[in-house]
Amino acid sequence: MSTLKDRLRADLTTAIKARDDVRSSTLRMVLTAVTNAEVAGKVAKELSDDEVLTVLSSEAKKRREAAVAFEEGNRPEQAAKERAETAVLQDYLPQQLGVEEIAAIVTAAVEQVGAAGAGPKAMGQVMGIVTPQVKGRADGAAVAAEVRRQLG
Repeated sequence: MSTLKDRLRADLTTAIKARDDVRSSTLRMVLTAVTNAEVAGKVAKELSDDEVLTVLSSEAKKRREAAVAFEEGNRPEQAAKERAETAVLQDYLPQQLGVEEIAAIVTAAVEQVGAAGAGPKAMGQVMGIVTPQVKGRADGAAVAAEVRRQLG
C-alpha cells in the first residue's frame, strides 16, 4: 500500500478532528482523485507513491490555473480559496525547483545530447533527458520554455 496515501488519510482524520475546513476538503478532493485514478482503466489497481504524486501534481496545477482564472474574472475570494488549497497540496509535493536549477539541468541535457545551436528540432531529445529528472518538481511548461530558450 502507498505510504503517501496512508499519510493523506491520516492527515484527513486529523484535519476533520481539528475542524480545519480547507485542509479537510482539499484532502478529501485529493483522495477522491487518487481513487478515481485507481479505478480508471480496465483493471483497478493500487497506486504507487510516484503515481499518487502524479495525481497530487495534477490537482495542484488545476488549483493554480483556477486561481489565475478567478483573478482574471475579478473573483478574488474564489482565487484565494484556490490558493489556500494549493498551499495544502504543496505540503505533500517535493520541493519545487527554482529557475536557476531548471536552467542548470537543461544546460547539462543540451550538452549531453550535443544539441547546442541545433534549434527546436532537438527539443524532443533534450526533453526526454530532462523530464525524468524534474518530474513532480517543476512545471512542465516552465521546463519546455527553458529548453526552447536554450536551443534558440
